[in-house]
Amino acid sequence: MAASSPVPSFYLDPQIRDWVLFPITLVMILVGILRHYVVLLLQSPPKRLPRAAIREQRALVQSNVLRATASNSPIPFFFYKSISQNLSKAFADGTYLKDGPSKGDAPAAPPNPLTDPAAMDGMMAGMKTQMVMMVPQMVIMGWINFFFEGFVLIKLPFPLTLGFKSMLQRGVQTPDMDVRWVSSLSWYFLNFFGLNGLYRIILGGENAADAAQNMMASPFASAGAPQAGAPQDFGKLFKAERDNLEFAEGLHKWIGEDVEDRILRKYGRAAS
Repeated sequence: MAASSPVPSFYLDPQIRDWVLFPITLVMILVGILRHYVVLLLQSPPKRLPRAAIREQRALVQSNVLRATASNSPIPFFFYKSISQNLSKAFADGTYLKDGPSKGDAPAAPPNPLTDPAAMDGMMAGMKTQMVMMVPQMVIMGWINFFFEGFVLIKLPFPLTLGFKSMLQRGVQTPDMDVRWVSSLSWYFLNFFGLNGLYRIILGGENAADAAQNMMASPFASAGAPQAGAPQDFGKLFKAERDNLEFAEGLHKWIGEDVEDRILRKYGRAAS
């Protein structure tokens, strides 16, 4: 019975490590850092909201805080009810609406994102980010395919199953090669998906260097997502808040109610 032929051993030239492995890794790290700062330069500064819009939002926040403290309120019921009814009346009259009280019973049509400047700015920002992510990666992949196609760069120091062969040896059509060897193109993809931890150490947690995450995001996602300053129907929000305020009045409980009796029950025995 003939013995099975041993798996041939490979020896890497040290120049491959110095002139292929290290340059590819260094270029991808530097491109990621450069991409982060280019995205920061392309981002437009946030627009300042007008005073009427801020007042509209703060009125809703004030109502939410008032309702959240109803069951353990620091103010007596008389003052709580007065504040609640004044807010409810202002919501009904449209006092806090930035455009003033609504005229007529016809509901306002939802804003068209294609004609809204804020939504258009969000879509343009997403498209710019996508271009900054895609163009450098296409250039790097073309550079690797042109100069280092078919190169074997490194051998991983831990065993792997054959299922990783297609992922680690792209561009190398050698069925008998050990699965731990990594080709140049596969090394590019490993760096593409695996350098995010290094970017977090260098650039911080909120960085724009993670191309894998940013390229999978849609450039038009910001058009449908709620943004700061995006148009909202505060008329409907105020109408719903009026019902919530009325319901919260029945749950009111003053934190100082019967405080004298509670203090006497707690410390009276100890004093005696």
